[in-house]
Parts: sequence; structure tokens; C-alpha cells
Amino acid sequence: ERVIPFMNQQRSSFQTPARKSFRWKAQSEEDRGQAMQAPPIARDEIQILITERVGSSGIALLEKVGRVECSYNLSETELLEKVPYVDALVVRSKTYVTRQLFAASNGRLKKVEAAAWRGYEQYGSGAEYELTSATFGQVVGRAGVGVDNIDIPAATEAGCLVVNAPTANTLAAAEHAVALLYALSRNLAQGDASMKAGRWESSKYTGISLVDKTLAVMGLGKVGAEVARIASGLGMKVVAHDPYALPGVAHSLGVELLSFNDALAQGDFVSLHIPLTRATCRLFNSVTLSKMKQGAYIINVARGGVIDEADLAAALDEGRLRGAALDVFEVTPPAPDNILVCRSDVVCTPRLSVSTKEAKEGVAVEIAGAVAAGLRGEPCATALNAPRVSGDELSLLQPYAELAELLGRATVQMVHGRSVQ
Repeated sequence: ERVIPFMNQQRSSFQTPARKSFRWKAQSEEDRGQAMQAPPIARDEIQILITERVGSSGIALLEKVGRVECSYNLSETELLEKVPYVDALVVRSKTYVTRQLFAASNGRLKKVEAAAWRGYEQYGSGAEYELTSATFGQVVGRAGVGVDNIDIPAATEAGCLVVNAPTANTLAAAEHAVALLYALSRNLAQGDASMKAGRWESSKYTGISLVDKTLAVMGLGKVGAEVARIASGLGMKVVAHDPYALPGVAHSLGVELLSFNDALAQGDFVSLHIPLTRATCRLFNSVTLSKMKQGAYIINVARGGVIDEADLAAALDEGRLRGAALDVFEVTPPAPDNILVCRSDVVCTPRLSVSTKEAKEGVAVEIAGAVAAGLRGEPCATALNAPRVSGDELSLLQPYAELAELLGRATVQMVHGRSVQ
């Protein structure tokens, strides 16, 4: 009997299985007495591909799990050629993990199936032989927070676990948002450029104080909450809009939750901390920007696509907004003739919000741990297409998850009369 479980099936259990198994069961008691079992696949046969730079600490951790290949700046064709032979893929924001990529990974599945058949031929039909191996469709790790470059529905259909590193760069992103807040309010970039041009224009670049000003935080997730906490300490009044935020969390931060329009209308400064989705793509367009307070400032360290750049330039030209600070753009890097980059009323930085030594190493370690857990079949608190629970809750639920899996296997055996791995 040849049993190939999990093949081309979506995994929906709490603990995503990390390995596919191929078993040939003995057909008689005599055969069982002659059963032989092959050794498991060696550790270094697990292949991990990293397509963008991550911290060395994370790479060192992954090297304990399998063979790591760091190949940067791959073309789409080159990536498609590599994925059939890897078990885990680690990316940042520039690599797009598409449905086509998951389809191309079928080559790896065929490779493992062929290896299983070789074991069958070697040990014969009367032996019990099991080959266990991770396969791509296994884990995709995003070294960072945003996953708009990963087709999560396609990953789920392929039985692939998608994990990210949402906590390590929280402080770095929040600090940069606050730095841009100060840069806007005190004209720091403009004053620096003026002096480098040989001018002394202190009166031209008179700023405003942040104390008693209102900061509207759009998106009260980890980064947004940290920005709100820091801003409150600076003497600012903080309001926020987030349809998913719990009132208790907002209250603990001293933040008033408002509707989308009310938050925009009250904010002297508006700081964006929202993901890029179909619903948020160019959410801040001419209509939305017109609802902001006259003379307000807007800050974006989240995703470039949430702002319509042409509409923002128009709002600045008309004087409806006084300035903007952007760490992200619709196209990265922006073109030299980008309508916002060369403006004196726009402060631009090249995605510095997560560029601290501490954040880079922290993200690398966090994503390495998540990918390793996925490959081992352990529950992962940062999984994006599986139930997400805290580490403490995971330890409590783990025995019940294992019990549920065993009961399911027993039920299938009773119904179909065969074992399932």
C-alpha cells in the first residue's frame, strides 16, 4: 500500500506539518518481520534560499537548520529556476512571491516523490520504508512586517506557511516617524540645505512646537502604538483611527479612537501606519487629503502605495497641506524626476525607518527562528496564514493540537482502513 499524505492539500490544522511522508506498508506478518526503514534525510539536504540581505546572526541560525544559499538581485526567471530545489524562502520587500512561483515549486515535490520511489524499489514491496523531507510550499519568511509582496492565498493553497518578523523593527520605525515629525515641525532638512548653499535664513524657516498639537495616528498596530506612546510623552494630544484596535488598548496608551474622517479633521500631523492592500491602495487621494485639517502635515513610514503621489503634490501646491515627510514611495527607488522628491516642502528618506543596526539584526534573528520553527513543524506565533496566538498560549494549546491530530488520524484509519502520516 502506497500512502502519500498531504500532497497538494491545503493545511488547515493548528500545527502545520513540516514534513511530507511516503510510506510503503508490509502486506503480511511475514513481510513485517523483514521490514527495513531508511534513515531520514540529512540536515544539510534542507535547502534555504535568501534573496535579500539579512543580518548575519539570522543566517548563522538558519545554517544550523539546513544549507543556506544567499542569492541577491535575482531576476524573476532566475528565481523560478531556483525554487524547485529549495525548502524555505526568505525575502524582504523587493522579492515578489507569486502564484507562479508556487506553481514552479512543483519540481521539488516531484524530486522528493522520485526519491521515495527509489526507496520503494530498493527495499521492495514487502518492506516498510519511510522517507521524510521538507519541500518548498513549506515556509516563506518575510524579514520584516509587510507582506504585500507575497501571495498569501496562493501560499495557503500550496500548503505553505508564511511567517514574518513583526516586532524586531517596531522601535526603529516608530523612532523614524518621530524624527520626521520633528524634521517637519522645525524645518530641519530645509535649514540644512540652506546653510550648505551658503545662506543664513533662520527667519525663513521658523518652526512650530509639537506641544499641544494633535497627532492623528492612522493604524494603531505595533508601530502606530509606539509612535502614539512617544508622542504623548512629547506633550502632544494623540487621536487614532483603526477599525481593528481594541478600546482598552487605545485607552492604555492615552489615545482617543475616532472615525477615519474625524481623525483626519483633527490632526495637525497625520502619521500613516497601515498596510498596503486593495482597500488601502491610494487611500490618501484628493478626496481623502481634502478632509485633512488646513495646513496639516502628513508622514508616511508604512507603504508608499497608500498615498496617491500626484494628489499629494496637488494638495501641497494648493496650500491645503503645509508639508509631507516620506520614507516610502509608490515606486522604489523613486525616479529622479519624481514630483515629490525635489520639493522643498517634502522631507524624503530612502527607507530608513527600519535601517538601524539593532533592527536589522533583530529582524534577522526573529525571521530565522520563525522559519526554523516552520520547518520543524512547530507552531509559530508569527504565522500569517494559520491561527496566530501568543507564545504562552501556544504552549498551553500544543498538547490539545497534537491530540486533535492523533484523533483525526485514528478516525481516517477506522473509516478508510489505512494509516495516514
